[in-house]
Amino acid sequence: MSGGEVALMIIAVFWAILVAFLAVALVKLAKVLKEATTLVAGVADRAVPLLDEVTETVRATNAQMGRVDQIAGNVQTMTTNATALSSTVAATLGGPLVKTAAFSYGVRRALSAQQRAELSRRVRTAAKAQKVARQRSMRGRG
Repeated sequence: MSGGEVALMIIAVFWAILVAFLAVALVKLAKVLKEATTLVAGVADRAVPLLDEVTETVRATNAQMGRVDQIAGNVQTMTTNATALSSTVAATLGGPLVKTAAFSYGVRRALSAQQRAELSRRVRTAAKAQKVARQRSMRGRG
């Protein structure tokens, strides 16, 4: 064997090893692609029912929102009616209630003033009685 034949033999072995590595890599790549295809098919199979469920949920939510809008409208109507009723009650009963409160306040003040005057009279009477008693006791001593 000559030097050229040995070199060709080394190159041939090198190419054989390279082809073997590429074949192994291609086989592994084929397996990965097969698994990826299976995964994508599984996701697609599950995504369609999931999207159907999401669509149904959105429809149900929209229906509930319509009901909530109706309830909010009813609450607003009730609030308006309550405000009107409150205004009517205030207009109807407000004047007499204020007058009654003012009258009762006046009566309380009058009674309080009368009680203070009575207490003041009692204190003055008691003070005079004590003064007279002291004067008598001083005269009896002297």
